[in-house]
Amino acid sequence: MDKLDEIDLKILRILQKNSKQTTKEVAKALNLTSSPVYERIKQLENKGYIKKYVAILNKDYLNKSITAICMVSLRYHNEGFIDKFEQQVKNLKEVQECYHMAGKVDFFLKINLESLSDYHEFVRLKLSKIENIGILESYFVLKEISSTTEYDI
Repeated sequence: MDKLDEIDLKILRILQKNSKQTTKEVAKALNLTSSPVYERIKQLENKGYIKKYVAILNKDYLNKSITAICMVSLRYHNEGFIDKFEQQVKNLKEVQECYHMAGKVDFFLKINLESLSDYHEFVRLKLSKIENIGILESYFVLKEISSTTEYDI
């Protein structure tokens, strides 16, 4: 990866806060003209620093206010079993995030649903159908204290 200069870092900081800003608005914030800022943004996209642009939705307005954290430990840990589990979890639309972990558990899953009954049905009808799950621990978020998609750069 190329080393980013301060202007690139400033562009990334601005876009992390609001990716809907126009090139002209970003350029104005940097006291630059639009053309070089446009070129820099395109380079950041092409080099993979910017993966995609998204809208962050309000889960409460969408009736997805129950956040469950599932800690999954597998029975068997060879490559084939891990790959199969990862593929099966990718196919579960309820899983918002999934991380392969080091430590006491193998996988961390974040799920947002409408109700505890929906979570029960998700576990009973979908997650439990995945082979090789040894232990499944569920935790429920009582209050979201801090949440961001921004990196400290």
